[in-house]
Amino acid sequence: MHVDIVPVGEVPAPVKREASAGLRTVYDCEVTVHDAQPVPDGSYDANRDQFRAEEFIELASHVGAGEKNIAITPKDLFYRRRNYVFGLAYLDGNGSVISTYRLQTSSDGGFSNRSAEDIFSDRVRKEVVHEIGHTLGLEHCDNKRCVMNFSPTVREVDVKEENLCGTCQRQVL
Repeated sequence: MHVDIVPVGEVPAPVKREASAGLRTVYDCEVTVHDAQPVPDGSYDANRDQFRAEEFIELASHVGAGEKNIAITPKDLFYRRRNYVFGLAYLDGNGSVISTYRLQTSSDGGFSNRSAEDIFSDRVRKEVVHEIGHTLGLEHCDNKRCVMNFSPTVREVDVKEENLCGTCQRQVL
């Protein structure tokens, strides 16, 4: 499998490195990081002061030529009636997106001995692995430790591991 990472907006090099490392580790795939793209026209919703996640998926699907494509952005994303999303992917599709905007909260995830950078890096890796998992046909998992567990808050992201549980791993082999 080949995954294309499409940075959208100002995405720092460490974020691109962590995303790439997470995908390579969990899916043993080839990863290409593209040049940064501008934020899609018309994706901003002034009433919400947020960006439509779907527009970023469309962009990633057009820029990336990989079997799977993921946009990474520092912009605050929403989808339909949800207040915000860390990421979005279409089940069995080829495009997805993650936002780092809300992954940088001050919550230390209960790991007071870890640096904010380490915690943030873990969250980025977990979210890219989670969204690419959806593009591979994985749905949300009930196992709280599985990276495919639904996690609407950073605290729940922090509880998860970066890896797929055995059940989810068997589904993508």
